[in-house]
Amino acid sequence: MTLDTWITYVATVLLLMSTPGPSQLLMLSNSAANGLGRGLFTAAGDLTANLLQMLAAGLGLAALIAASGTALAVIKWLGVAYLVFLGLRMILKAENKASKVAHLSSRKALWLQGFITSAANPKAVVFFAALFPLFIDAQQPFWMQFTVLSATYLTIDGLFLVAYGGSASWLANRLTGPARLWLDRIGGSFMIVAALLLGFKSLRSAS
Repeated sequence: MTLDTWITYVATVLLLMSTPGPSQLLMLSNSAANGLGRGLFTAAGDLTANLLQMLAAGLGLAALIAASGTALAVIKWLGVAYLVFLGLRMILKAENKASKVAHLSSRKALWLQGFITSAANPKAVVFFAALFPLFIDAQQPFWMQFTVLSATYLTIDGLFLVAYGGSASWLANRLTGPARLWLDRIGGSFMIVAALLLGFKSLRSAS
């Protein structure tokens, strides 16, 4: 892979990530409620799902995933329902958090939330299967190029998630009392918005 090709790929990925999606909104919410340190487990869950999706694409499973319409729908709507549940629970518990010491989510729960949110979009496999060939030279070893493309995507995605999480955590640390109460409510709303985005994508792809 030439340097020019790699730079073009980086620019493409940056453009694709310029608008926050469900995973970024979840990172904002979890980092605001639990701090950046724990929020990083949400990022780790998201990146783990991305890595598995990339491997599935690289192993030629994109066609199988694309053909499984029923499986796609079930996975997507389970993810939507899960995020709505998390958002509503966070909003309902906001007042309790304001009146006593907040109970931090476990690292395992935060990782699982990030993983499920990303995995709820199984068409990401098709996305990676369509994106990577645009930058792969058929005359060069496939897996070396695939590794570079995957590692680059995960690095950029991780940096974006850390930036979102760091900003949310910084703001949360400076808010107390009623202001923090509203931040928790906004965080729960972000989760619901993330669910709506997933649901909208599902409906749009089905039409």
